Amino acid sequence: MSIYPSITCDADVAEGASWLAEAEPRFAMALSQTGPLPLRLRPPGYAGLLDIIVGQQVSVASARAIYARLVEAGLDRPENVLVAQDSGLRAAGLSRPKARYVLALAESEFDFDALHHFSDDDAIAALIAMPGIGPWTAQVYVMFCLGRRDVFPSGDLALQEAARGLFDLSARPTPKDLTAMAAAWSPWRSVAARLLFAYYRVLKQKEGLS
Repeated sequence: MSIYPSITCDADVAEGASWLAEAEPRFAMALSQTGPLPLRLRPPGYAGLLDIIVGQQVSVASARAIYARLVEAGLDRPENVLVAQDSGLRAAGLSRPKARYVLALAESEFDFDALHHFSDDDAIAALIAMPGIGPWTAQVYVMFCLGRRDVFPSGDLALQEAARGLFDLSARPTPKDLTAMAAAWSPWRSVAARLLFAYYRVLKQKEGLS
């Protein structure tokens, strides 16, 4: 397993949330509205990365439905993807680009176990080297599949919107700006991301009631 600081249980998330609430009063306010934060860990390996790829730029409901079809067809295992090829992946609901990325991933024989021994930055770089894996996908994998506690996917639109609302910003922060803001939330940036994801849902519920 990893020698790097990781999140493995709800107590770890609670520890990070407590630290953030002490460091930043607005996080304390947000926690009072979100309640305890979810663990949100996913299994590492091919299936975990596949789940994240499926979720790129689609709604949560659509991603869950497509991923369920892939699992039902056994396409959460690379050996079956190699048999199904592009047509089988498209039939399960993947777009043409995503089908190409998933097939390339299956063909790569990528060593997911090795990532446990990599630093956060090195693990992200190794993932980005594969076709179709951008910074967001790699960061989300390292955060939720490897459980690293100090990763922050600042390109995520939900995190940007949540930060805008929580910190009363005049506009949605750019990824660069949000990365700079998040520096103050180290060593618990992965918990800060969980908190902002949860706070984003609070904001959307408020908008729905207005």
